[in-house]
Amino acid sequence: MSSKIISAAVVGLEAELVEVEADTGGGQLGAFAIVGLPDAAVSESKERVRSAIKNSGFSFPKIKVTVNLAPADLKKYGPSYDLPIAVSVLVKTGKILLPDDSEKMLFVGELALSGQVRSVNGVLPIAIKAGQAGIKTIFVPKENAPEAKLVKELEVIPLDDLGQLARHLNGEKAVPPAGYKEFDFFNEKIFSDMAHVRGQEQAKRAVEIAAAGAHNVLMFGPPGSGKTLIARTIPSILPNLILEEALEITKIYSVAGQLPAETALLTTRPFRSPHHTASGVALVGGGTWPRPGEISLAHRGVLFLDEFGEFPRQVLENLRQPLEDGIINVSRAAGNLRFPAKFILVAAMNPCPCGFYGDKERQCTCASGQIINYRKRISGPIIDRIDLHIEVPRLKFDKLTSEARGETSEAIKVRIEAARKIQAERFKDTPFITNSEMNSEAVKDFCQIDDSSYQLLRSAVDQMHLSARAYFRILKLGRTIADLAGEEKILTPHIAEALQYRPRVE
Repeated sequence: MSSKIISAAVVGLEAELVEVEADTGGGQLGAFAIVGLPDAAVSESKERVRSAIKNSGFSFPKIKVTVNLAPADLKKYGPSYDLPIAVSVLVKTGKILLPDDSEKMLFVGELALSGQVRSVNGVLPIAIKAGQAGIKTIFVPKENAPEAKLVKELEVIPLDDLGQLARHLNGEKAVPPAGYKEFDFFNEKIFSDMAHVRGQEQAKRAVEIAAAGAHNVLMFGPPGSGKTLIARTIPSILPNLILEEALEITKIYSVAGQLPAETALLTTRPFRSPHHTASGVALVGGGTWPRPGEISLAHRGVLFLDEFGEFPRQVLENLRQPLEDGIINVSRAAGNLRFPAKFILVAAMNPCPCGFYGDKERQCTCASGQIINYRKRISGPIIDRIDLHIEVPRLKFDKLTSEARGETSEAIKVRIEAARKIQAERFKDTPFITNSEMNSEAVKDFCQIDDSSYQLLRSAVDQMHLSARAYFRILKLGRTIADLAGEEKILTPHIAEALQYRPRVE
């Protein structure tokens, strides 16, 4: 009779349970076969498992060993099956005796040739799936134990090597389970403080609105005017994460293999700043087996695209769906996967290739054709999806040398958190968290305006030739401005300010 061990496969950001079955006999002596749609890394585990078993003090069977990974139509990739395969073989040969409730145990981990258990990616989604499936105990590499223990109800057994696991299961020496650690979401790392930004009051007001409602923002102006510095201050004014958001972010980084060492839970909002030479796959995700890209790694945080006009147009066009829906659907031959991508897009660009078009103090050296081609890299649909368009002009000398400090990030953050609390109360019975996430039906429910605001908006739509998307985005932006002001209703000044942030030429 074959042995059966429970493991798991990571598919996108979710996990599926996998049964690891081992049987012996029926073939060439000493042969070792793994079936069940394994990739190269899983097929190579045969040699790792064979050496790990031998170096852990056990003998590998001298007859044929067949390991099946079920379901057979689910692609298995990565080295995380090493440990369950080894356990399955040892159970089949009687070297490990499983308890009666072994169907409530899950095993995951990579094996070194010495038998040491190495860390793997994607442990958090595996632990979440295990909890949902009624698994009671999960055996993971020691480095992954804090991450797995984020699912409080699971008993997590941290492992150093295969021999330690065998002694634990055979009742010789129990391994103490990992404990749960409470996390602090208030010690947020500050990139730069708003007080360090000289002048640029309009731009600082705009990014405050963007942070309060999670709206997208585009800053344009000459080189050295402070666009990048302003963008890098945004993490310092964003509200602290809540546990649900932190788990979402940690799951993405765990699957992508970018969870920092000795970090169980990411407690700060991500700030991603890919170079303008980044490919479309790097931005949206993909690969032979799709992994999250920069837009998903920026989930619940900031995606900063500096030199926005230097990104290839086709790369920027990939942002259309995630900017609208907050998700990205990645379709590849290996499968169709969906990754979350609810981020604040902060883009910065020069008005032309030389950077001085429209500057009152320096003459632009670009030909008109160059300027047109430069601006054509950013399509109308992308511009339409950006809520706040801000000019960041050259700073005067007096502003640069002024000793007066601006408002601190801490003071601004207080207002933003107050606005987010209003939104949390408003959306408590909806799937939304921030104003920018509202769909058209929610806008009708939560963004009512009076007659004077209606007339102002109607006039603006006609004169500025605004699209239906722009109309709804203005209402959502007005809702955020009203929240910052502590107003229950959207008033005419709120709509007027929202209109000021639309580009002059659509």
